[in-house]
Amino acid sequence: MVDHRVQDMMRLMSSKIKKIADSLSDEEITRFLDEILKARRIYVMGAGRSGLVAKAFAMRLMHLGFQAYVVGETITPAMKQGDLMVVFSGSGKTKTVADIAETAKDIGGRLALISSDKSSKIAQISDSVVIIESQRDAVKDDTAEFEIRQMMGEHKSFAPLGTIFETASMVFADAIISRLMEITRMEEKDLKTRHANIE
Repeated sequence: MVDHRVQDMMRLMSSKIKKIADSLSDEEITRFLDEILKARRIYVMGAGRSGLVAKAFAMRLMHLGFQAYVVGETITPAMKQGDLMVVFSGSGKTKTVADIAETAKDIGGRLALISSDKSSKIAQISDSVVIIESQRDAVKDDTAEFEIRQMMGEHKSFAPLGTIFETASMVFADAIISRLMEITRMEEKDLKTRHANIE
């Protein structure tokens, strides 16, 4: 097995994220932003690493002044009609996540999905879907191809990373927050007033 410098692996990840950014649909992003801006309250969820991205997104939404909650937390209030649930799910079909998404729709909530599968179970019931696709270049060298497959999470042996979806989703979520700051004319000093001060 070839050893790689950490810096080279970071560069590979950033190059993949750039290609993912280039593939994003302006229409999907606009629809997603509209859902956030018109929501009474915003609930976020995801499983595993996607769940961590969801929590980070909820925190930033709170800093912007949105009523944002993480599904499953003890202080999360009951969802009601007109509320929005934002789901981060690479596959779009994780059973526990899909079941909760269906419940949200039954309640009358809106559903926004960040995923890599536009034909997934959750995508089919969502009001807004942003597709974050895994981009791969053709590689002639079998060894390099294998290493890229590992980086993209297509080999379970590369446990520390697993998949680039969560990393790209985190960058996407932060970019959405930056865009919301522009739309709402919010500045960093405004966010600081809502930042935790009892840690």
